[in-house]
Amino acid sequence: MTTLTAMAPAKLNLFLHITGRRKDGYHTLQTVFQLLDWGDTLQFESNNSGEVTLEGPDLGFETKDNLILAAARRIQQPGLGAHIRLQKCVPMGGGLGGGSSDAATTLLALNRLWDLQLTATQLLDIGLELGADVPVFIAGYSAWAEGIGEVLTPVDLPPRWYLVIFPQTPVNTGEIFSQGQLTRDTPAITIAAFFEGHSRNDCQDVVARLYPEIGKALKWLENFAEPRLTGTGACVFAAFDSQAEAESIRDQVPAPWSAVVAQGVNRSPALAQLALPK
Repeated sequence: MTTLTAMAPAKLNLFLHITGRRKDGYHTLQTVFQLLDWGDTLQFESNNSGEVTLEGPDLGFETKDNLILAAARRIQQPGLGAHIRLQKCVPMGGGLGGGSSDAATTLLALNRLWDLQLTATQLLDIGLELGADVPVFIAGYSAWAEGIGEVLTPVDLPPRWYLVIFPQTPVNTGEIFSQGQLTRDTPAITIAAFFEGHSRNDCQDVVARLYPEIGKALKWLENFAEPRLTGTGACVFAAFDSQAEAESIRDQVPAPWSAVVAQGVNRSPALAQLALPK
């Protein structure tokens, strides 16, 4: 086998509670990661060049900061090479985990393509070194998350369709977490409490204040369903029982915003595409 193609699915944070702050500056949190059946697509072609190259759109940052290349080089062994083609759909700075998911799919695909036989635990550890959101995409299931987002418990979420709106306003996560007004002491809740509806996004009010366009999108979506911010934004979303209902509202989304309708899934499409075990 020399080629593989796989999705890097987007995610939503169905809620986000910030429960504290560690001495190293990282915030502790509780959240639920909902995987979607929509995301980026990556094609991998192995070779013996000893180099990893990436082809795709202008991603707006230096190659040295690219998570796809960082992930590939983290597990690369002498003599192994690959050319990666990225079809980018998930907007940067949207809170949908696009870069983290790209890195996770890269680790999973190249581990198989290069026959490295790294274990799931090894890949999870490597993923966490790359970013706090990477492990959930490596594990490949929608999950309840704690710690800094790396302590994962699989959850079976009900089938829902999500309308996701991109207000065309990238958010700087570091800026949000540095705000003095940000709530950092939300009491921990249980998974049962989440399913009973006792949750919110602690970043939502701060983001809406700092980024008025996102506040407008939340207000507009409120006309149809309960709007939520995903992560620290910038994307906002709402859940619906049917694809038709979500698409009818998507067709009303005002310019210059863009939107997509995606179905929530409990298992990552990448695992099936790469024929990885459940």
